Amino acid sequence: MPLNTYRTKFVEFLNSKIIEDQITEAVELISGTNRIFFVGNGGSNSICSHMMEDFAKVLGYEAFTFSDPALITCFANDYGFEKAMAEWLKVYFKPGDILVAISSSGKSPNINNAVDYARTISQNIITLSGFKPENNLRNKGSINFYLNSDSYGIVECFHQTILHTILDTINEKHK
Repeated sequence: MPLNTYRTKFVEFLNSKIIEDQITEAVELISGTNRIFFVGNGGSNSICSHMMEDFAKVLGYEAFTFSDPALITCFANDYGFEKAMAEWLKVYFKPGDILVAISSSGKSPNINNAVDYARTISQNIITLSGFKPENNLRNKGSINFYLNSDSYGIVECFHQTILHTILDTINEKHK
């Protein structure tokens, strides 16, 4: 039953010392910036939009995501979909900025290309991935969240949970 799978993974997630330590590191990293960029596809892009709004509204950060349809089609048409996000970052991403890259599979070429470009500017990169342990995104950031599941639902839920936990922790520190 899917509920049991979610329950098992949620307990595993909540009891993970690695995830806890990574959240602490991410809070420290993000607390030292004012600008944060989010990239993802599909459901991960929805998470990016949601978190962009929350980081801007709750924390007052300059927060950006590659989700405007006209912008996406412009960059994809001119540079190809696989390079569109990296080209967008070339316009806006600056030293000291933070990139949060989300890919459930960790295999998305456009996300991996965006991270590869961002690494030439800043080492402030947080990745969130799942599925296979050897996915391409898993070790590209300075902090790499990995969820051992091949379920989009579980991986996406926990990516959002991780980002909300980071946001709420930073917000509590600022009160």
